[in-house]
Amino acid sequence: MTGPSGVGIGWRPEIAGFVAELPGLRFVEVVAESVHGELPPGLAELRARGVTVVPHGVRLSLGGAEPVDPARVAHLARVAELVGAPLVSEHIAFVRAGGLEAGHLLPLPRSREAVAAVAANVRRAQAELPVPLALEPIAALFDWPDDELDEADFLTEILDATGATLLLDVANVHANARNRGGDPLALLDRLPLDRVAYVHVAGGAERGGFYHDTHTDPVPPEVLDLVGALCARHRPPALLLERDGRYPPAAELRAELDALAATSGYPVVT
Repeated sequence: MTGPSGVGIGWRPEIAGFVAELPGLRFVEVVAESVHGELPPGLAELRARGVTVVPHGVRLSLGGAEPVDPARVAHLARVAELVGAPLVSEHIAFVRAGGLEAGHLLPLPRSREAVAAVAANVRRAQAELPVPLALEPIAALFDWPDDELDEADFLTEILDATGATLLLDVANVHANARNRGGDPLALLDRLPLDRVAYVHVAGGAERGGFYHDTHTDPVPPEVLDLVGALCARHRPPALLLERDGRYPPAAELRAELDALAATSGYPVVT
């Protein structure tokens, strides 16, 4: 089964009409937990057109100390089958502990104990999923004091232990470099870029001395520059624009998609 390719966009009900009118669109991503029962009509129509749909999970808590919830994995598997997905994706993060829900994606200490916990949960999920799993590192405002590994080694050890592919969020790379220090280009040089399944690109904003990965602001030039740097090293199969609120006029969204195409060298979808 062919994976995502070219330039895509996150499918959201609020922009379903805009997405439906993109003539060159080849793939979209949908939040898996937003799909209940049958596919929303707009998403079903895209699927009928042959547009690849990738379910993106946000609630598995793969980084939690507790075993991943089988019911949540089963839901992700059902959505994958419903859309005929070539793969699914989730985050290297935890969202619950001790029965409490955080409501946010929380970062893990970069320790070998955390690598083992993530790997165990990923393998539990992989055993029940009908398609491969791609893992996304998150943006975070802080490092844990008991970190043993740097970001590149932490991610590589998880990928090696699980055989999963990488969903690289370039906006998260930018945010982490701004907030936690480090050279984003040096990170790209040390990541296994040949194992990237696809890439997220999103906007953010500076507030209170921190850069926040908001998904509600335009993609800044620095993130677009990182896309270019990534493609110069190893062009990923696909890049996806994420937008999760404060949707701009259609012309602005088209311009962001066009900028992604121009930077990556993929065909325009607008």
